[in-house]
Amino acid sequence: MHSYAGKKAVVVGGTHGMGRAVVERLVAGGAEVLLTGNNEGTVEAARREVGARVVRSDVTSVAANKELAAVVGEKLGRVDLVHYNAGFAMSDPFEQVTEESYDRTFAVNTRGAFFTVQHLAPLVNDGGAIVFTSSIADVGGISAMVTYAGAKAAVMALARGIAAALLPRRIRVNVVAPGFVDTPSMGVPGITDEQRAAFMRQGDEITPMQRHGTVDEVAAAVLFLAFEATFTTGERFTVDGGLGQHINR
Repeated sequence: MHSYAGKKAVVVGGTHGMGRAVVERLVAGGAEVLLTGNNEGTVEAARREVGARVVRSDVTSVAANKELAAVVGEKLGRVDLVHYNAGFAMSDPFEQVTEESYDRTFAVNTRGAFFTVQHLAPLVNDGGAIVFTSSIADVGGISAMVTYAGAKAAVMALARGIAAALLPRRIRVNVVAPGFVDTPSMGVPGITDEQRAAFMRQGDEITPMQRHGTVDEVAAAVLFLAFEATFTTGERFTVDGGLGQHINR
């Protein structure tokens, strides 16, 4: 286990899944962590189960982003890491995408990512790190998740622009792009147990390593970018079992 003693971090979207795994690794390593979520149930569970400060916050609201920055400033002061892990996906084929689903997808994945980080960046220590969670869908053509792919592709472009903007402060900005990862919702809220099982089978079949990744494997990559990849910024780091590289098996 790495030591993160003396480190302070904010994990946006840290109540469950990959974000929760990042929080748990940080806390186990001695870091002081503030995590956020917007689902009342997962927020309350995190308050009971995780040794970190928990704040309910809506990433799609700029007013909430400002309030979050004020809370972080009050509770933690300056921080070493901001990890933006909030995400939203719907399995909507191109022909079935609605204005509502399109706007929600971009509001959480792209608009929320930008304005949350814009308001938290002044609190990041010089030499600190910002890590966004994207997806290997950001470079692929997936009809059933066309808006999600577009929103995540925009996150990569934003991350590179933010990386350039924060170079004078030596703040590194990178992106972790998971493939199929075993989480309760598989990244798509509201799916049934049968749909989840089918999604799992599909992922295992098309991933060269023939399995799903674990949330802990993604968390390890996030924290590598945050604290160990000290000469890396503006990069996309895949955690996908070879899927995005089209490795033959």
